[in-house]
Amino acid sequence: MKILLTGVTGYIAQRLLPVLLENGHEVICCVRDKNRFNNKFDILSNVKVIEADFLKKETLLNIPNDIDVAFYLIHSMSTQIGDFENMEEICATNFKNCIEKTNAKQVIYLSGISNAEDLSKHLSSRKNVESILSGSNFALTTLKAGIIVGSGSASFEIIRDLVEKLPIMITPRWLKTKCQPIAIRNVVEFLIGVIGRQDTYNQSYDIGGPDILTYKEMLMRFAKVRKLKRRIFIVPIMTPKLSSYWLYFVTSTSYALAQNLVNSMKIEVICKPNNLADLLGITYIDYDSSIRLAFDKISQNQVLSSWKDAQTSDIFSTGFTKFIEVPVNGCYKDIRTVQIENIELSTDKIWSIGGKTGWYYGNWMWKIRGFMDQIAGGVGMRRGRKSDTEIVSGDTLDFWRVLIADKKEKRLLLYAEMKLPGEAWLEFKIDNNNILKQTATFRPLGLLGRLYWYTVLPFHGFIFKGMINKIAES
Repeated sequence: MKILLTGVTGYIAQRLLPVLLENGHEVICCVRDKNRFNNKFDILSNVKVIEADFLKKETLLNIPNDIDVAFYLIHSMSTQIGDFENMEEICATNFKNCIEKTNAKQVIYLSGISNAEDLSKHLSSRKNVESILSGSNFALTTLKAGIIVGSGSASFEIIRDLVEKLPIMITPRWLKTKCQPIAIRNVVEFLIGVIGRQDTYNQSYDIGGPDILTYKEMLMRFAKVRKLKRRIFIVPIMTPKLSSYWLYFVTSTSYALAQNLVNSMKIEVICKPNNLADLLGITYIDYDSSIRLAFDKISQNQVLSSWKDAQTSDIFSTGFTKFIEVPVNGCYKDIRTVQIENIELSTDKIWSIGGKTGWYYGNWMWKIRGFMDQIAGGVGMRRGRKSDTEIVSGDTLDFWRVLIADKKEKRLLLYAEMKLPGEAWLEFKIDNNNILKQTATFRPLGLLGRLYWYTVLPFHGFIFKGMINKIAES
């Protein structure tokens, strides 16, 4: 089948895409910026990448008419604190109007469980999207999931951060709320299983694993699997705002996502019974097993996707393209070069930078800068990296975003997502003469930006000099 896949840079779609290809489907990938697409799939004959922004209907002309099935996996929860409901409504409406003009017989929509009477803004928005997509000339199959457990998922990483960082937790009362977590493998199985199944047309199904747990029980069982002793004390005095700040400072999540999660976590997300798993021959994975499977992938550096891959900042709302060309005029630069003896080793060091590896020199100064950014409401150093050894365009590297990761050309270009009075780039490039060139570029914004540059300039002599020398060591 010819399948249209939206939300391609997001967590779910990146897990779904390779399975679709393994099953022999031709996939049309919709992205706002082609530069963010994983080029390991771009070279395949049954993958076509098109640029489309469903907030802008004039960009949807590239969507072909001869598609059979479309996946709606667009989600703005992690990017907006305010009126994301309006954004989701616009996206859904534009998507519906566009798909109605094609040959698509089925749209598959992954939503959230919304059985409670009093829903959060996030869950209400998800339910509204389902209403918009219903009643069209295509059949709608809706799958509704709660907490998704898998390496790189927002829920998994937040729980991991809490359990691994805090031996004793003073927690908000929403930890008593019940939910029904589901393994990412099961989610993908359901998404694949309903393709072209006429008995699932115009149907809505809740999907959740075999365990119904409170969030406190999820944390404690996670700790047990990881062989950690943890104590949790629930207090009634933590407001939603305080709870959001608690998640933001303790875990790697953004404040926008933390706030939306807290509002949703007050609502029970338990499945209404259905026979879809039996119909598709799917065996549910229990919560403990899903944790073990996630850590197996982490230990093998095989995390296919992360919630951090999705655009979580307005910086790149117009795409990566304009940031790839590093400016020259009106910029301050710190340029350093060194002769490389072992090219392969130095290249591997560049491709392993950040995260657990650190920045090779003065890591404590990087951590202080990250903490200052977090206090200012930025991303800080908490995001780390998806893989210890591999990097692709669009990945996060602590408070940087990867713009270019071309190992063949031995070039890595990063853009700073921290709070700055200006814009910053960091580039590593090894030329044909085995010279490593390390360039830090800062384009200041007004007087404050210039003052910032000269304030941090004394530290550059230590940090950047030490970093390039460590990378060059054989």
